[in-house]
Amino acid sequence: MKSITCKDIGGACDLEFQGYTFEEVEAQSKKHGMEMFQKNDQQHLEAMEEMKDLYSNENEFAQWYQSKKDYFENLPE
Repeated sequence: MKSITCKDIGGACDLEFQGYTFEEVEAQSKKHGMEMFQKNDQQHLEAMEEMKDLYSNENEFAQWYQSKKDYFENLPE
């Protein structure tokens, strides 16, 4: 099992997500992001705004996503 922080995958805090695959931690990150959105957490809202900009460019987003996935894959267990 590997650990990665919210910040490591584009978020705003040091909360750790754990999983065997990037898709597992991605799901945890999305859930956390929704919780922070509901709490109106300013730091996370700013990070979400940056992510929104990434989504507008499909190629840029694909490169960003692959870099985060590669980063996770290279973490020690």
